[in-house]
Amino acid sequence: MFALAVMALALSACSGSPAGGFEPVGTWGSTEEGQPSLVLEKDGSLHGSDGCNRLMGSYEVDGDDLVFGPLASTMMFCQGVDTWLGQAVGARYANNSLEILDPQGQRIGMLERGK
Repeated sequence: MFALAVMALALSACSGSPAGGFEPVGTWGSTEEGQPSLVLEKDGSLHGSDGCNRLMGSYEVDGDDLVFGPLASTMMFCQGVDTWLGQAVGARYANNSLEILDPQGQRIGMLERGK
């Protein structure tokens, strides 16, 4: 069911800043080694790290929600690093943070807007 909702959001989403003013472009999370982060580009592409592996993919905006395209990732093993970000399929914007969602629509983590 969630997959259908994600597909519907992806088909109806538009790029750029929506009327509500949420601007996703920029860095989310920490770029320090071992920490998760995403960089959302103006062209709808994204790249970052789950704290261990490099991530790349795309995103679309729907109001205060983001729908991620499939994320590609390197497959390195890093002991002691929780690589939850690699499971993300979308995000919800709230309080200057992104609530990262898994395929079931459950929150798996938060990324604050980078400074």
